[in-house]
Amino acid sequence: MPLSDDEFMRYSRQILLPEVGELGQSALKKAKVLIVGVGGLGQLAAQYLAAAGVGQLTLVDDDRVERSNLPRQLLFDDKDIGEYKSSRARDKLMQRYPNSEINGIIKRLSLDNASGIIEWADIVLDCSDNLVTRHHVNQTCVSFPTPLVTASVAHFSGFLFAVDLKQAPDAGCYACLFPQDSIVTKSCSTAGVLGPMVGTLASIQTLMVINLLLGVGKVCGKLLRFNGLEFKWREASLSRNPKCPVCAGVINPLLLDAQKEVCHAEY
Repeated sequence: MPLSDDEFMRYSRQILLPEVGELGQSALKKAKVLIVGVGGLGQLAAQYLAAAGVGQLTLVDDDRVERSNLPRQLLFDDKDIGEYKSSRARDKLMQRYPNSEINGIIKRLSLDNASGIIEWADIVLDCSDNLVTRHHVNQTCVSFPTPLVTASVAHFSGFLFAVDLKQAPDAGCYACLFPQDSIVTKSCSTAGVLGPMVGTLASIQTLMVINLLLGVGKVCGKLLRFNGLEFKWREASLSRNPKCPVCAGVINPLLLDAQKEVCHAEY
């Protein structure tokens, strides 16, 4: 997809990178990216991706902006309180980044609608705030397969990893790491979170997405964890669980019922 004169100027510093170049920037322009969850992680990732020149972004969320969101969801302000996050984020991103097509879907992604929402995307960012949605996103992305980059933040800890069965066919998925019958003791309202922690993870999540779209770097097959108190990154291999009901080939949606309304992290 050819670049306009404005795009050459706007993205000139990226194009200078040998890993990007004109072909890479054209690939970003051609890309269709889906972001599930427009909270702390999602709204920051959307800004970075639109600013980088990703051609089409679709934002999926049925939540409304709350006052307690504002310290970490920097795209929103007091005037947005009570409005739907996906529609307000769409409007603001369209004003700031005219070269990108921005779509907003006011829905909660479920197993019933996940295929129709995800099927067109080149890559998916899971920025949701509950285990039910995370398992639905993971299961659907594995079934297509569509590359998935998921991140989570709570307290002073965060993790992220990418699942791309074409790049790393033997790596594990979200269900390998967090079985669908996991018990989570921290809720969204009690875990707590700081804005800079969310920003740190959102930046790395976005970088993973861009690397996958460009076909550069080694992204898949590893779990990255960040400790915001010790300022340490830890890396572990993400191996497939041979008994995983998702990526091992046996998909059982009924297992998801145990996770209803269980919250994994704060956004």
